[in-house]
Amino acid sequence: MPRLVVISNRVADPRKPAAGGLAVAVGESLQQSGGLWFGWSGTIVEDGPTGEGELHKHQAGKVMLATLDLSREDHDAYYLGYSNNVLWPVFHDRLDLANFEAGYIGGYRRVNQLFARKLLPLLRDDDILWVHDYHLIPLAAELRAMGCRQRIGFFLHIPLPPQIIMAAIPQHEWLMRSLFAYDVIGFQANQDVQHFERYVLNEANGESLGHDMFRAWGNTVRASAFPIGIDVDEFEALTQAKDARDMYTTMKDEYSKRRLLLGIDRLDYSKGIPQRVRAFRELLAHYPENRRSATLIQIASPTREDVNAYGDIRRELESLCGAINGDYGELDWMPVRYIHRMVARKRVPGLCRAAAVGLVTPLRDGMNLVAKEYVVAQDPEDPGVLVLSRFAGAAEQLKEALLVNPYDTHGTAETVQQALQMPLEERRARHKKLLQRIREQDVHWWRKTFLQALNDAPRDAG
Repeated sequence: MPRLVVISNRVADPRKPAAGGLAVAVGESLQQSGGLWFGWSGTIVEDGPTGEGELHKHQAGKVMLATLDLSREDHDAYYLGYSNNVLWPVFHDRLDLANFEAGYIGGYRRVNQLFARKLLPLLRDDDILWVHDYHLIPLAAELRAMGCRQRIGFFLHIPLPPQIIMAAIPQHEWLMRSLFAYDVIGFQANQDVQHFERYVLNEANGESLGHDMFRAWGNTVRASAFPIGIDVDEFEALTQAKDARDMYTTMKDEYSKRRLLLGIDRLDYSKGIPQRVRAFRELLAHYPENRRSATLIQIASPTREDVNAYGDIRRELESLCGAINGDYGELDWMPVRYIHRMVARKRVPGLCRAAAVGLVTPLRDGMNLVAKEYVVAQDPEDPGVLVLSRFAGAAEQLKEALLVNPYDTHGTAETVQQALQMPLEERRARHKKLLQRIREQDVHWWRKTFLQALNDAPRDAG
């Protein structure tokens, strides 16, 4: 059996249940084949030389974890700079927040070259490589230049922007050409594949060969949608565990006279949290029966707080929540409960189960697994209603959710009112179909489907 080699910006021990979605997804294959997981160690060496980093190896069961330290200059240019100040905003359609002029591209290329140089000696001839996310787009091209001939797949966890937005990046052609060094490219949604195709045809003067095969710059690649899922059985077990049940009971007791609306997000400008809060205000203004009845619990966990845009959105959100509570709150009812910290994952299912409406309304998102977790956590006999942004990748799969345009404040408020008023039989019917699809296309299906495509991919003779 070929060994699986996973390469991502951060590495986690796949034996630990709290290691995160990627660890759950690839952990099985890594353990089966005695695989290798390679990435950044999380350590920043303040005075370290650029383009260099100490390699650490750690055995985790059958899996070898190999991690690299990064110098401060490399980390700031590669991670904070190009990855999070250029690629992240552009790929989420926010050209106004991208910083193209800071010269981050040198550090981004340098770290990808460093990854390739340190990884290459660890590879076996029959390895299959699976590279993850926007931090490492050019990694395969760097490996190929060093003589790597193994199969290499790439999965983009965030959206791919439309051609015209992608073309705003000064290095867009280099980035897209780099993707053609892979054998298979995986996207979250069919819309991302369409954006890729339009770029190939219109910017690269390439061609679509049919069956998700594309040719440009002398190379051929398969680009398909592989929507990532969750571990349904694991999350259902988490929902039945003591911490989740205790959280559910606490919320039901404390809010026995209220109907809960729930948002769980990282504090990121792509998540549409201020727009969601404005829609809730619109709900209270136009449907006064929800006053003293509906409570929005918004959890916005800290993220990338050293980037100016995140400080701006935090101040905006705190101001909005304070204004709503000041205008509509009573001594025994606060409309919005805003929490700016992490909530333990083991308590999340209890929160979801207690909420009559789950609000997942990003302005743009690759997938958004919270939407799927909310559905799985529900009581099938009395389920809540998922209100989902049409701009989340999950919207392609979760068609029985109530889909909204988060930029339309009044329209979103109208849909939330519809969710609050939805009859039990309709809620049950929608939930049943949603849960069935989430179960069919879970995280294990995602992993198997992608790796099968990579294994079956024709080798490019060009």
